[in-house]
Amino acid sequence: MPDTPAPTPAPVIRSDDPASFPHSVLAERHPALIRKVRDATPYGPEQRRALDELLRNGTESVLDPPADDDWWDTWNVRRYTGRSWYSLPFLAAESCFYRQLLRAVGYFGPGPFQGVDPFRPFKLAELDTPEAAAELTALGPLSERPLPEQLRALLHGSLWGNRADLGFRLQTTGAGDSDTAGSSQLVADDTESLLSLLTGRSLPTGAPTAASAGDRTLCLVADNAGRELIPDLLLVDHLLTHGHFDRAVLHLKPYPYFVSDATTADTLDAVHHLVTAKTDAGTRLHTALTEGRLTLRTHPFSCAPLPYADMPADLRADFASADLTVMKGDLNYRRLVGDRLWPPTTPFTEVTSYFPGPVAALRTLKSDVITGLTPRTESALVTAEGQTWRTSGTRALIQVKV
Repeated sequence: MPDTPAPTPAPVIRSDDPASFPHSVLAERHPALIRKVRDATPYGPEQRRALDELLRNGTESVLDPPADDDWWDTWNVRRYTGRSWYSLPFLAAESCFYRQLLRAVGYFGPGPFQGVDPFRPFKLAELDTPEAAAELTALGPLSERPLPEQLRALLHGSLWGNRADLGFRLQTTGAGDSDTAGSSQLVADDTESLLSLLTGRSLPTGAPTAASAGDRTLCLVADNAGRELIPDLLLVDHLLTHGHFDRAVLHLKPYPYFVSDATTADTLDAVHHLVTAKTDAGTRLHTALTEGRLTLRTHPFSCAPLPYADMPADLRADFASADLTVMKGDLNYRRLVGDRLWPPTTPFTEVTSYFPGPVAALRTLKSDVITGLTPRTESALVTAEGQTWRTSGTRALIQVKV
């Protein structure tokens, strides 16, 4: 059956409107992050001068990429040289900023700060909070619930990340209640379809032979580290433990990217946190890693300022080999559907028709891009909240393309 043709592309999201959310990210969020990074790590004078220069350059000047960094050529972003940061596509502007920040602190070396994650203090701090401890405490009572309720709670815990812990999910999800806590905040809700795919009850037409043979692989493309990664790992553990998948592949960033994005080091920190907290899930995840049932994978394209529609052939083959790919978080959603001002009613299945297999999006809304809404939902949101629902982080979605 031929793929559904992709819709006519909508305008690329940019940052040149002073009243827009993307403009506020470049003008306010990025400078605040630079100051936060300076305060968190005792960088030397060289790194601090470079951070100060990036602070001035990013708000007052034009893009000036270094000559000795091939990242700019690999992903064809050197073409933006000499342009105002605000005139760039929003995704490219953010990606260029983080690349420049890593260079400023000496991440790419050589030197004493080579490979030192400037965001690591923030990521680790999230694991050492009362809220993080409460999530692990909730695992005991959760394990006593029927398996379908456990899976639903873990799925929605992963969706909302650090906005609501598993204890909250457990308290507000009654036995046999199909409405999970927070479902009223979902602008699109394919929960039942996703649960069917996760448990293997509903395989798509033409699914790989491996799926019908019981050899199932899950790809989960991670979003943030710290406390937000814990629910993702707990979901993976549940799916492996109860035989819904034979193996899982966790796609991570090869190096620090956006401020919270999960790397291999962050994942090992999270597993260690679960192990030292003496959770059964931590022990099982540790074993799954050593046995190869849980695999960590990185790819240079994960740090590219491009949509997944432009993914290279080897990454496409990786996703094609999975029975289901789950894309976590706002940035992955922007790259999955394209960081464009789509009409909100544009079908999610159309803008993801290129994807080589079943794919699901779990996303808390923190940027302007959105697809797959019904006209009624869009109208109600605009009437109630204007356009703030797109970026406030108080709304979320679960969408599926099989």
